[in-house]
Amino acid sequence: MSESSPPPTERESRTAFNEDWAATALGLVLLLLVVTGVIPTGLVP
Repeated sequence: MSESSPPPTERESRTAFNEDWAATALGLVLLLLVVTGVIPTGLVP
């Protein structure tokens, strides 16, 4: 059997985790701005 790539190091995992949460937080902030009317509906595709 061929061995797959080695598991990511702790630093790589932690970086990906932080990027995922940052993207989630940004999406929620944008959603909140649209719902509250700060971003007009015409700007939302």
